[in-house]
Amino acid sequence: MQQLDVQTGATPPEIALGLMGAWNEHDVDQVMSYYAPDYVGFDVGQATPEHGLEGKRRAVVHYLHAFPDLYFLPDEPVCRDNTVMVNWQARGTHLGPFLNIPPSGRTIQVRGVSTLKLRDGKIVEAIYVWDVAGLLRNIGLLPDL
Repeated sequence: MQQLDVQTGATPPEIALGLMGAWNEHDVDQVMSYYAPDYVGFDVGQATPEHGLEGKRRAVVHYLHAFPDLYFLPDEPVCRDNTVMVNWQARGTHLGPFLNIPPSGRTIQVRGVSTLKLRDGKIVEAIYVWDVAGLLRNIGLLPDL
């Protein structure tokens, strides 16, 4: 049985899908509403962890600047206690600098998984693992396999 968060009235899978929806709306403030002040995040596309709300906000703005039409297609979330995992596919157009790579104008499509640890209905820790090599292939920096 899914645990219902007393504060938000949402289950962990509903929180994960709500977060993806906020990303798809490109609503930075709404995305931020899902994170706790003491949040720590690990993203394979970033050299250092994200710390707190300001660190997360910088990352969100950076991704949306690089891919202004970024869109996530989530699979059904899997939940255990207060940890939820969701596989996703992201699509977008590389129109801003990303990973120190100037805009290519190319469309990207990558797969990834987000593992979100929740406390009181907010994300306190996250691990984002996604296909960086696939993104580099999409923008022409690595050869096709």
